[in-house]
Amino acid sequence: MTVLQNMNDDKEQIMKKIAILLTAILFAGILPAQNSTQSRAILDKASSAYEKSNGVSFTFSFTTIEANGQSYPSQSGKAMAKHNKFKLEMPDMETWFDGKTQWVWIKSTNEVNVSTPSSAEIAAISPLALLNIYKSGFSLREPISKKVNGKDVFVIQLTPTGKQGDFKQIEVAVDQKTNSIVQVKTLLKNNLKNVIDINNYNTNYHFDDSIFVFNSSLHPEAEIVDLR
Repeated sequence: MTVLQNMNDDKEQIMKKIAILLTAILFAGILPAQNSTQSRAILDKASSAYEKSNGVSFTFSFTTIEANGQSYPSQSGKAMAKHNKFKLEMPDMETWFDGKTQWVWIKSTNEVNVSTPSSAEIAAISPLALLNIYKSGFSLREPISKKVNGKDVFVIQLTPTGKQGDFKQIEVAVDQKTNSIVQVKTLLKNNLKNVIDINNYNTNYHFDDSIFVFNSSLHPEAEIVDLR
C-alpha cells in the first residue's frame, strides 16, 4: 500500500469519526435520561429545534487525542444535516449520505467511493443507527455551569449503562442562552479522545433531499469506485 493510500485511508477514518460526533450533536437531546431531570430538560431544548426543522447547518473543528496524549492536527469543515441524512464538507474530501448510500469524494485523487453500508458500518456513520445505540441506555449527571469557548454553557456528562458501543463517556456543552450545542467530547473504550467544537449553528435551513446525494454531473472527470 502506498503512502498516499495510507493518507487517504486515514482521512476516511477521520470522516467516520466526525460523522459519529456530529450525530451525537444532532441527537443528544433525544437520549433517554435516566438520572438527571434537569439534564434531560436541557438536552430536550437543544434537540427540539432540530426535530422541528428541515435541516441544520454548522461549522466545526475536530481534534483527536491519543491515549498517550499525542494530538493530531485539527480538521475543520461544514456540516449540513436533515433527519438521517447529512453532508460533510472539508478541505480534503466531501461526504454525502442519503440515508442508504454513502459517497466519499477524495479531492487529491478525484476519486469517489460509493458504498451501501452494512448494519455495523451504519452504526459508525448514520444518525439513526447511532440514535439506536444511544437508546440502549445512558445515565446523565447533573449539569455543571461553566465557560466553554467563551460562552456560558451547561456541561452534561453521559455514561453508557451497558457494554454496547464504543463510547466510554460523552460530554456535551449546551449554550445557556441559545440552547445550541457548543462542544462535544467523547472518550472511547480504547481511550482515544475526540473533541469537536461547533460554531455558526443554525436551524433555519430547508434542505432539499438532493443535497445529500452526490451529483456526478458536477464532477464529470471523477473516478467512480463502486464498493457496493
